[in-house]
Amino acid sequence: MEASKIVIAVMPAYNAAKTIKKTYKDIPSGTVDKVIVVDDGSADETIKVAKSLGLQVFSHPQNRGYGANQKTCYTLALSEGADVVVMIHPDYQYDSTLTGELIRPIVQGRFDVMLGSRIRTREEVLRGGMPLYKYIFNRLLTTIENIVLGQNLSEYHTGFRAFNKQILIKLPFHKYSDDFVFDQQILFGAIARGAKIGEIPVPVRYSKEASSINFQRSLVYGLSILKDLVRLKLLGKRIFAQ
Repeated sequence: MEASKIVIAVMPAYNAAKTIKKTYKDIPSGTVDKVIVVDDGSADETIKVAKSLGLQVFSHPQNRGYGANQKTCYTLALSEGADVVVMIHPDYQYDSTLTGELIRPIVQGRFDVMLGSRIRTREEVLRGGMPLYKYIFNRLLTTIENIVLGQNLSEYHTGFRAFNKQILIKLPFHKYSDDFVFDQQILFGAIARGAKIGEIPVPVRYSKEASSINFQRSLVYGLSILKDLVRLKLLGKRIFAQ
C-alpha cells in the first residue's frame, strides 16, 4: 500500500447488526485507514454494534434509501480526505477479505473504478445462492448496458466497488436516484467522464441475513435502468456527468 494514499471503507448499513462485525473483521489489517458506517434508519442494533467495534458512525434519522445512503457515504469519505473509497456492504454478501485486491489497481493508478464481479460461471453463481431470476436479470441488463455504453464488463450490479477520489469529485452523484438504480447511474457518469473501470472476481454469498430486494423491487430496478439507458441514448452520456 502506498503510504501517500488514504483509503477509506464505507459501509451503507441497514439492519446489519448480525453481520457487520464479521464483515469488518474480514477486512485485512492495514488495508484501509478508516471505516465509516452510515446507518439508514435501522430498526435493529446496527449502530450499537458498529460503535462497539470503534467504527465512525453516521445515522440517518429515517430510512432514505440505498442511493441516499451511498451519497452520505461518499460525501463523508471525501470530507475525511480519502484518496480511494471502497464500498463494502455490511451484510456479509461480499467477501471483504478481497478488499486489498479490489483497491490495489486504483492505488497503483491503473484504474479509476474497480468492481467486484460475482459473475464468473453460471454454476458458481447459482451455487452461491443467487436466485435464478436475479441471475437472468443480471445477464440481460449487463449485456444491454455493455452494448449501449461500449463497455465489456462482466457485471454492473455488484455492490462491492471502489473509486478514486478524482472520479467521485467530478461526478454529480447527489443528483442521482436515492434508490437502488443509483448504482448504475454512478457508473454511467463515470463512463461518461472517461473513467477506466476494472474488475476482479468475487464469490457469490447469499444468505438469509444478506440484504436482497424481492422480485417486484428487482423488476422496478431493471425498468429504471432501461429508462435511464433510453435517456442516455437520446440525450447523450453527459446527462449523468454534469
